[in-house]
Amino acid sequence: MSTILKDSRGRSPYWYAAFTDASGRRLKRSTKTTDPELAKQTAAEWEALGKAGRAGRLFETQCRKVIADLYEKATGGSLAFHTARSWLTGWIEEKKVGISPRTKLKYEQIVREFISHLKEKADAPLNAIVDGDLISFRNTLARAGHSASTVNGAMKILRSPFHLAHRKGYISADPCVGVGLVDDDVDVEKDVFTPEQIGKLITRAPDDWKGAILCGYYTGLRLKDVSELKWEAVDPAVSKLELVPQKTRRKKKNRKIVLPIHPQFAAWLKKQTRGIGKAPVFPSLAGKSGGGKSGLSMMFKRIMDRAGIQGRILRERNGEGRSQSSLSFHSLRHSFNSALANADVPQEIRMQLTGHATVEMNRLYTHGEVERLQKAIAKLPRI
Repeated sequence: MSTILKDSRGRSPYWYAAFTDASGRRLKRSTKTTDPELAKQTAAEWEALGKAGRAGRLFETQCRKVIADLYEKATGGSLAFHTARSWLTGWIEEKKVGISPRTKLKYEQIVREFISHLKEKADAPLNAIVDGDLISFRNTLARAGHSASTVNGAMKILRSPFHLAHRKGYISADPCVGVGLVDDDVDVEKDVFTPEQIGKLITRAPDDWKGAILCGYYTGLRLKDVSELKWEAVDPAVSKLELVPQKTRRKKKNRKIVLPIHPQFAAWLKKQTRGIGKAPVFPSLAGKSGGGKSGLSMMFKRIMDRAGIQGRILRERNGEGRSQSSLSFHSLRHSFNSALANADVPQEIRMQLTGHATVEMNRLYTHGEVERLQKAIAKLPRI
């Protein structure tokens, strides 16, 4: 049976428990309490665990219950035990207050796929998840044909709940530490649209897409910045745009860029009914997802198909992933930057217009043409 006793040398104020463990050894352990009644309860629980172990009746759930009971008696609070499934799904529930419905759906998809990848380990203690599980999931996504940006996006989402669990002390080590991202050098291979091709795209595009294509080519904005463009970003004279790009906003830098509006894009804007404040410039595109079969990227691809424009295949379709073409809406951004470079617009001005933070990144978007344009951005060719 168990007993409690004090340190005979008086080195500790706590009561010690004497009990027999699962292997039959007689042990003495500090109960970390000065309350004799609580010390007796702790000693009795340890003795019961040892007896159950010797009889082959000790289970993980029983250990958790005993530890949780001891913790509650000592502190008055409840001890939380988390599995990978419960922690990740609970994390999404906590996050949903501060994120958009679209972002919540994305988080739920990644968590659902990761839990499915873990199989039975999803219901093991959270501490059982190791870096190998994250690496295996990353490699599975890559082998399924997903692009590097999609794979890396999934890994960045999973970092957040595991970082939080580590900070709260629910896991002793963060399994995401040391798990690298997938290299992506596809941007270097992207092609540019010729003015003739852009003209064909505009001809075959629906109304809002006509303006969106002009905006992409004459401002270099990314697809989501174009689709979510608000009238408050357009000055009354329709001469410039002022906005914080979404990519910059996600990095919490909130660096505003000012872009002059080309006369041809300005002419399109002036034909539209001007909205107030946050009213979208392109109502039929605002709020739509960029990916998926009905997303903005596929909508633009269908416009390319109708215009008879095809790019080089950079990556063949593989499994769940999509084939990747050298021409996409993002190529309008490359075309914009290349046209500026060919018009001898200085590097630092191009960086300011495209919102690039480094010379190296800006060079990824610069392409040479046989005949250099002789005019600056305000005199880019009309489509």
